[in-house]
Amino acid sequence: MANLIFNITLYHYLILALLLFAIGLAGVILSKNILKVLISAEFLLSAVNINFVAFAFFADNVNLTGFIFSIFTVAVGAVELAVAVAIFYLMYKNKKSVDINEYKELKG
Repeated sequence: MANLIFNITLYHYLILALLLFAIGLAGVILSKNILKVLISAEFLLSAVNINFVAFAFFADNVNLTGFIFSIFTVAVGAVELAVAVAIFYLMYKNKKSVDINEYKELKG
């Protein structure tokens, strides 16, 4: 019985990453709030990181490239989030709204 509980395979990680990616994609597409879109984008990056680490653990135990890519993705995601929050803070000071429809003049 205990062996069945701890028998986690690659497919379990892929299903978890798929669910996180679907939630993130739905949040990016359907949300009108800028902060919700940023959080959903972080869900997308988390799903990608889960895939990197899972494939590195199950398929490539020698090179560890999946772990390195995952650390790089976390660093890039943190910088991206910091820059995006700073930009949207300045936009919020100007418009006093977090609704994406208020920023139509940025489309070009």
